[in-house]
This record gives sequence, structure tokens and C-alpha cells, in this order.
Amino acid sequence: MMLLKDILYGVGLSAVSGDTNVMVNHVHFDSRSVEMDDVFVAIKGLVTDGHKYIQKAIDQGAKAIVCEIMPELIVNGITYLQVDNGNKALAIMASNFYGTPSKNLKLVGVTGTNGKTTVTSLLYQLFKKAGYKVGLISTIKIWVDKKEYPTTHTTPDALTINKYLHLMNEEGVEFCFMEVSSHGIHQKRAEGLHFSGAIFTNLSHDHLDYHKTFAAYRDTKKKLFDGLSKSAFALTNLDDKNGMVMLQNCKARKFTYALKSFGDYRAQILENQINGQLLKVDDNELWSKLIGDFNAYNILAIYAAADLLGLEKLEILRLISELDNVDGRFQYFISKEKITAIVDYAHTPDALKNVLNTINTLRTGNENVITVVGCGGDRDKSKRPVMGHIASEMSNQAIFTSDNPRSESPTAIIEEMEIGVEAQNLKKVLSIENRKQAIKTACKLASANDIILVAGKGHETYQETNGKRVDFDDFKEVRTALESLNK
Repeated sequence: MMLLKDILYGVGLSAVSGDTNVMVNHVHFDSRSVEMDDVFVAIKGLVTDGHKYIQKAIDQGAKAIVCEIMPELIVNGITYLQVDNGNKALAIMASNFYGTPSKNLKLVGVTGTNGKTTVTSLLYQLFKKAGYKVGLISTIKIWVDKKEYPTTHTTPDALTINKYLHLMNEEGVEFCFMEVSSHGIHQKRAEGLHFSGAIFTNLSHDHLDYHKTFAAYRDTKKKLFDGLSKSAFALTNLDDKNGMVMLQNCKARKFTYALKSFGDYRAQILENQINGQLLKVDDNELWSKLIGDFNAYNILAIYAAADLLGLEKLEILRLISELDNVDGRFQYFISKEKITAIVDYAHTPDALKNVLNTINTLRTGNENVITVVGCGGDRDKSKRPVMGHIASEMSNQAIFTSDNPRSESPTAIIEEMEIGVEAQNLKKVLSIENRKQAIKTACKLASANDIILVAGKGHETYQETNGKRVDFDDFKEVRTALESLNK
């Protein structure tokens, strides 16, 4: 148990009704989880408003209610606390409840449209190889040193974040690498966290269904850097036109990395192959299993961050050379027929273009590139024709299919992708709604030395339709389809 007033430290209260000098058990924002003597924080969400469930929380034993709007009915013996922003209050309370765990480790946040998962996951790998106890909070996994936990959001809710940071404290974790999404920043999930550093990867078209404008999306990302202390570091991609925007009015120590500009950390691509690339970093040559220009940026960000966190430069380069691809990020295999299959999470126009650019630079002769791609439902619709244009323009054959249609019609989503296909590319496009069948068709169309790209879902092992998730793994599906060609 913990004193309510201690949990509320640093939370700006607009009004108080009742006693804050009482002991409480836990903090919840889901009324279904509330038990005797808990605190319930009413959050105004995208789907529902937690204020509707205040009475339910009280009925289940809540001792205190944190809300943006005071209820008309005030129950005797219950403490009511009014705040301006429930999400922000929840995040600060979560940090206090778990003993401000982010202060006890070096927490590095990574934000940007593409590359967050790769950079955080590989930094986790690198520091583990260097002998440290490390934590990871990413789209794919949460790791507390050597123990893995499931995750469902790029940036989990504030209670979940602080719970795992607290576990990391208990396990003696020294470093934690965390993806910080624009949704997570906007919804204040990272409020109250003490970051030792932040990394900006890049910014391109995404999440405009949520943020409405590109400027709002960019400025939301920037808030991670605005909140850094003077002792923290801010590392940004100088080659991205929004890179320096992140550093404006930032109090942290500022550093840049670049392939094309004169950044503090620079790299040059010497050679690119299907099994890796040769880079020149700080006048040292480095062979990495990670492929493509976009991964060269990721590698450079990892190198710079590790250097800023105190690792020795030559040791960093040695460790990077041992790092493996992250699941669903340019994950590939070559079949017996010499057909290369690549699975990648590319679900934005920029990411798809980057992957196809990389594939086209790896081509050595008359190989065909066959791209299987879809767009998610209930997400930014404006990128659908752009994705359709890129896939049809940069591939010899494009197959439009379902991604995670969610509540939308898969047919309607594909039709919106088709709008972006120019007349000269129409003959190169097939539309096959069933994703399994689309992948099978790509495999049947492929000949020796051809390259199949299955884009959009990457590491995901499910497909979501009308609120239901069914097992679906792109990598397994394409491998099975290619292996069946032998039978």
C-alpha cells in the first residue's frame, strides 16, 4: 500500500474533494481491474470515456477517483481529484507508484516513422553482447534482461511502462531502450519518465488519420526532445529534413549522424549484397548482416548511441558485425529454385520505397521483383494510393491484397490502392483479396533468381478482421508456398 498524496506528487490538481492522506493499493485506468482501496483514473479515450465508469469503479471498491470533470454525485468517503489531463496525471502517478524507476537506469527513447524497432532491438542485442543487463520496450517484445514479455502497442500505457521499468530495477538492469511512438507521446504515456537520451530516425507520411497534419505529427515527435534534461543526449538524423527541427530549443547535448551530410557521426556504404553490406565508419570498415541504405542509417544510429553511452568505439563496431536482422525487418531466405523471399514491415510509403530501392540495387541481371502489399484498415487512408503507386512503379509485378482490414472492407482498401496506379503500370497489377492466396500466386509467378517482397506486416503473426485475430505469419506463408513448389 502507498499514501495517496505520495502517488499524486507532481500531479497538478485543479480541485480536491476528500482526504489525500489515505493508504491505497493500486492505480488503474480500466474500471474492470479496480479492487478494494484502489485509485481509478478516468481517461477520455478514442473509443470510450472513463468518466462513464466512475460509479462502477466505486462499486468495486475504489477509494479515490482522478478525473477531468467532477461527477455530479459525490459519494461520502471517496476522494475526488480533478486534473486538466487524465493521461498526464496517470503517467506521473504510475511513475510515483513504482518508485520513479526510470531514474535508476539509463533509459533511451527512439522515435521516428521508420527504424524504431530495429534501432531499439539492435541496441538491446549489442549491450547484451557487451555483458550488460539490458531492458527493451518495443513493438515486437518487452525484455527485462533475459526474460521476455508480450506487447501489443509500440508505446505501452504508462502503468505498463513503469511496471516493467520497476522490474528492470529489481533485476539490476543498467540500460533500457524504448520505442516512443507519436501516439504514445500525444497520449502522455511517457510523461514522468527520465530519459538519458533520445534518438530521431526519420519522418515520413504516417498516422495522419490520428494527427491530421504532417506538422502536428512532426511536432508531437519533437516533444520527446523538448523534455530532455541538460545531462541527456539528443541524437538526430541530419540527412532527414526534419532532423534539426527535433533539436530546436532542446536543452540536451546535441549530436547528429548522416550518410550524405557532415554529421558528428558519419558512415559510407562501400558495398551492398543480399547477405549484408560493407560500411566505412570512423575510418574503420564494418561488415554488417543488415542490408540497405535504411539499415546503414540504423547501424550508424546504434553506433553513435553506444558511443554516447560510454562503450569503446572499436568494441561497438565488433559487436555490430555480430548483430542479426530483427524479425520481420528485411527478413529473407532463398529457396531451392534460387527465388529470394523478403518479408518486411514496410507499411508506409517511405518504408516501402526504401525497401524496393534496396532490392533494386541488389539486382544483378534480369531478375523480376514481385511485391505483395496491402494497407491496414481504420488507419490513414491518404497513403493507400501512394503505396499502390510505389509498388506498381518499382516492381515488375505488384499484387495488392489484404493487410489487417480491421473494420473496413478489404475490397474497398484495395480499390483505394489501385487509384494510385498509373496507366502504364496497370498491366503489372493483380488484386487478390486473400493474403494467403496472394502470396501463393507470387510464388507461382516467380522464376529462378526472382525476388518476392511481402510487405506490410513483418513480425506480426496474426491478421485482424472485424475485431477477430487469426494466426497469419508472412514469413511462414511464403516459405511454405515456395517449398510446396517442389512437391
